[in-house]
Amino acid sequence: MGLLSFFKSRSSSAARRVSCEVCGASASFLDAVDFNKSCEESKNIYLPTAGRVVDYYLCDACGFCFAPEFRDWTVEEFTEKIYNDDYVKVDPDYVTIRPTFNAQALHERFGMHKGRLRHLDYGGGSGLLSQTLRENGWNSLSYDPILEPGKDIAELGVFDLITAYEVFEHVPRIDALCEHLARLCADDGIIRFTTLCSDGSIQRGQSLAWWYAAPRNGHISLHSRKSLQQMMSKYGFSLHSFSLLDHIAFRHWPDWFSAVQS
Repeated sequence: MGLLSFFKSRSSSAARRVSCEVCGASASFLDAVDFNKSCEESKNIYLPTAGRVVDYYLCDACGFCFAPEFRDWTVEEFTEKIYNDDYVKVDPDYVTIRPTFNAQALHERFGMHKGRLRHLDYGGGSGLLSQTLRENGWNSLSYDPILEPGKDIAELGVFDLITAYEVFEHVPRIDALCEHLARLCADDGIIRFTTLCSDGSIQRGQSLAWWYAAPRNGHISLHSRKSLQQMMSKYGFSLHSFSLLDHIAFRHWPDWFSAVQS
């Protein structure tokens, strides 16, 4: 891309406005980052620049920040360009460390109820988390829309406990994700999920330097607490956040989860 073409592209992005999937307001261009910007930069590990940029837009009404270009990507494009063999270089914990830790935490927190719970790990990758829980007597299934794009998980009914660790920031269409989770969650079920909220880290008029804004990791939908609340409310869920990272959503408080504890 020549220098003149680059500035024309940036000017076009700055003038464009895109509808926010969360609240419907008009979102406008915030900043552009190199495609190879990854979460490993928080550890001072940098990939070579990709030579192409990704535009992020910000909704000033709810704080949702997103990269519109990915809305039209196919599963094959995500697999080829993001979730390929090099993905482990930008997220080394996803293979074993994260699913093993999360399975242990779930068993410690909810293990006393495992006999009555149907559990789904949404976005579960290789399925290690569910496998670990099943080895401890859980009724647990794993589903990953990238690895199993043709699988109709809805035919398996509803689940009492759904986990979605590091999923919300990866989806190009957040409304479709939440609609799917709402159909899969029992009326008195819980959705436990992690995604780091951007409160205080993304500001209009400032560059998008936040480490979590990382297209090479597939972090293309960045949420504020307000945008998460509005999104879950749209499907009849209340949201409780233990921190900027850890959240639960529920329609009706289940009797098996008697107190809000992290």
